[in-house]
Amino acid sequence: MNRILIILTLFLSATLTGQVNRWHLSDQGEAIIWPVIPGETHMDHLEMSGLQISAIVHYGVENGSWQQRVQLVFPMLRTVPNDTHASLIHEVSTSSLPAIQQEGHDLQWAVQSFSFNGILSSTMVSREGLLLHRESFPSTTRPAYFDQLTLKNTTDQTVEVTLPAITLRDTTAAEQGLDGAYMLETTTTRSGKTLLHSGEQVVFAIVYAGRKMADPPHYFASVYEREKRNELIRQTNDDLHLNTPDPVLNQFFAFAKLRAVESIYNTRGGLMHGPGGGRYYAAIWANDQAEYANPFFPFLGNAEGIESAMNSFRHFARYMNDEYRPIPSSIIAEGTDYWNGAGDRGDMAMIAYGAARFALAYGNAQTARELWPLITWCLEYCRRQINSQGVVASDCDELENRFPAGKANLNTSCLYYDALLSVEMLGRDLEVDPVQIDRYHQDAQSMRKSIQEYFAATVQGYETYRYYDGNDVLRAWICTPLTVGIMDRAEGTIDALFSPDLWTDDGLATEAGKPTFWDRATLYALRGVLAAGETSRAMPFLAHYARRRLLGEHVPYAVEAWPEGNQRHLSAESALVCRVITEGLWGIRTAGLHAFTCMPQLPEGWEKMELQNVHLIGKVFDLEVQRKSGRIHFQVLENGQVILDQIVEKGESIQVSA
Repeated sequence: MNRILIILTLFLSATLTGQVNRWHLSDQGEAIIWPVIPGETHMDHLEMSGLQISAIVHYGVENGSWQQRVQLVFPMLRTVPNDTHASLIHEVSTSSLPAIQQEGHDLQWAVQSFSFNGILSSTMVSREGLLLHRESFPSTTRPAYFDQLTLKNTTDQTVEVTLPAITLRDTTAAEQGLDGAYMLETTTTRSGKTLLHSGEQVVFAIVYAGRKMADPPHYFASVYEREKRNELIRQTNDDLHLNTPDPVLNQFFAFAKLRAVESIYNTRGGLMHGPGGGRYYAAIWANDQAEYANPFFPFLGNAEGIESAMNSFRHFARYMNDEYRPIPSSIIAEGTDYWNGAGDRGDMAMIAYGAARFALAYGNAQTARELWPLITWCLEYCRRQINSQGVVASDCDELENRFPAGKANLNTSCLYYDALLSVEMLGRDLEVDPVQIDRYHQDAQSMRKSIQEYFAATVQGYETYRYYDGNDVLRAWICTPLTVGIMDRAEGTIDALFSPDLWTDDGLATEAGKPTFWDRATLYALRGVLAAGETSRAMPFLAHYARRRLLGEHVPYAVEAWPEGNQRHLSAESALVCRVITEGLWGIRTAGLHAFTCMPQLPEGWEKMELQNVHLIGKVFDLEVQRKSGRIHFQVLENGQVILDQIVEKGESIQVSA
């Protein structure tokens, strides 16, 4: 990298870390807090999900007054036509519901703060000296969402309050529902006059629920449902627990794990991980699920995540055929239909890549054998799409013609290449015919050579890659080769990624000179730069990104895109956040069903970092690294016992075997 670029990178890094945050970490570091300034106006939105519901909560203050509007999504209450977007959606303006009263007058509240730890909370006080704490969360297993309110008397007098009695019912038209009419209900768990002595409190909840008219009404206990939500938060935090000197990065990673696993829906077609965002439920995609999220779930060990991954691959496998027509991009409507509106987006490369990486990380031979036919079918499909220049042709890419991708794009060929590497390792452990394994090895070497010959180019002055034939403008996805171990043009590519041509306050622009950004590309890039060993260059940008998403104006997760979708908190992007840590910062890469390699990148200024309860290759490990005389002391523990203890040089890879 030339001297001008070094100076520019250092200047930009210093600028990036100087952002002003609306939120801050709690003292315990397991929550974020927004202290509200009197008279302030700011609104935000986040998504929370359970097996039968998702809630997009719009919350905040307008001139200091508390506001909340909730978009409730019921993925299994299907509407007509039963397509990708056929989840029943019901919006409730909760701030307009009947209020708590004292002496016949609605209590007026001054908002003190909002907080989030997996449950969205707000705290407010009345002029009469009452304290109200509101906690908002979905049920983990049932089609219901809760506002649980704790009202406390902080005065030295006994007061009488009246809790609102709310019973609202809305019945949908039978002809608009796949299963007929649906009932939407808003009720309170407690109401009426209540005496509160000094220091006493009362807990009640507003419950928002949906059901089929043929189903009986549900009884809901908010305290129990809150504990179930807390249990999910605690377990997800404990598994794959990251401990570094950067508490913001630690918590951003913890929340990303939660968002990745909560967005799984119990459909009639089995468990399905879904992107969310008010549009994408009870359905799977070759990119979001197969490529992004599924390879991550084994690391976490979450049972629902692993089952949803296997279920998604089973659904894709239903569409294999002897004529090698493409598998659809998306299986929709609880598995009963499909969407293929953009043609072949490189989906078979995505599926082969994701299924092979999932099988290796999960480390179960029986599972791997089940996935083998799907993986090899997709590889054969890709092989048949190789053009005369030796790279894989496709109709478009996962951006579905939002931006040009030519007739063959860099992303598809890189994913195919990585899938070939993975299936070679997988096949050896499954004792597949060596002739077939050797063919995959040769195909991988040929594809790597073709990627270099076809895509390598000087673009806007950088020695990097063109995204497709004829592309002369930098694109965010030039980062993909770094994530699959192709480092031939790493220096020029990293220079381009972190240049003012591509990098913005929100990460990578999709195309140089355009305002559009998609977080998925930024997360691939950060992972790839770390995997390339360029830790000192990557960390300022990763730190900036984590702080912006966790503590900035729109929190607390990675987003899909802008301007499209109003920066929805799609779930698979959070899985990609996690992979920046596991595959980037820690450099973990499976080397078969019974081994993995690790090349930890201990950033400058960090003396130690840990990754605990790592579920990998069928076992659970703790990984610890610390600096020792300019080298890296690396330990792996299993069941509290040290099974590997090495001192290595920076950038050296270590193999761990089961």
